[in-house]
Amino acid sequence: QVQLVESGGGLVQAGGSLRLSCAASGRFFSNYVMGWFRQTPGKEREFVAAIFWSVGRTEYADSVKGRFTISRDNAKNTVYLQMNNLKPEDTAVYYCAVRKLGNNEYHYWGQGTQVTVSS
Repeated sequence: QVQLVESGGGLVQAGGSLRLSCAASGRFFSNYVMGWFRQTPGKEREFVAAIFWSVGRTEYADSVKGRFTISRDNAKNTVYLQMNNLKPEDTAVYYCAVRKLGNNEYHYWGQGTQVTVSS
């Protein structure tokens, strides 16, 4: 089992920035993919960004491309989501998740952290 602990959510004005953190514990391997998702009540869970741990390759949803940056700290087994130029529509609960290369399903999830962007 992999445990994921998220932090960094909060309140921010439109145009502001936040950085989310997700620390992984347990058995963690370089063939894992760490991703961020978000969900608003009444809406589908939405993919935000992911990073391939072994090489640092990243991918982003079109809605956040150019504004959000995902990165990792190899020594700390921690992934970050730097969110700039935040918009009210970015308001959601953000979840960190982990999957293995070759498996499209994210099996491990964090508890979620609330991000609220005011207009």
